[in-house]
Amino acid sequence: MHVKDCYFVGTITRKHGLKGHVLLKLDTDEPEQYYKMESILMEINGNLIPFFIKESSVIQEDILRILLEESAISIDSILQKKAYLPLSQLPVLQGNKFYFHEVIGFQLLDNGISIGTIEEVLDNTAQPLFVVKATEKDIVIPVINEWILKVNRDSQSINMELPEGITSL
Repeated sequence: MHVKDCYFVGTITRKHGLKGHVLLKLDTDEPEQYYKMESILMEINGNLIPFFIKESSVIQEDILRILLEESAISIDSILQKKAYLPLSQLPVLQGNKFYFHEVIGFQLLDNGISIGTIEEVLDNTAQPLFVVKATEKDIVIPVINEWILKVNRDSQSINMELPEGITSL
């Protein structure tokens, strides 16, 4: 399995206590879905390594205190590592909800008129952004739920109602 076959769950931030616990900072809108995880994957030396969770408790809504099964890999070497789960474990979303990775390649429509193809979703900004490959140039469109009219997985398109002039910026 490769990182491209997985999705990011969170980061091991630091040790917690003296018995080998670590804190996992979840990066999700619905952290409660991850409170009962049995395992996580972490990339170490270019390989995804499974770590089995022996015990887990909620410290804050988006922070888990976990104890991993014993491993030949030291706790210090997993600090600040990203935790992943296989894409097959993602819950299927319906309606206008979508995962950013699933809409790459979708056509972006403005009231039914094609603007271009979504090439990337930038989610490291305050507002997620679609990077759309249009005929003349790349366009950056904010991902605002109120603007999304319909996500059509069958035709691989997202129809939005965009403010006038946003595609000419």
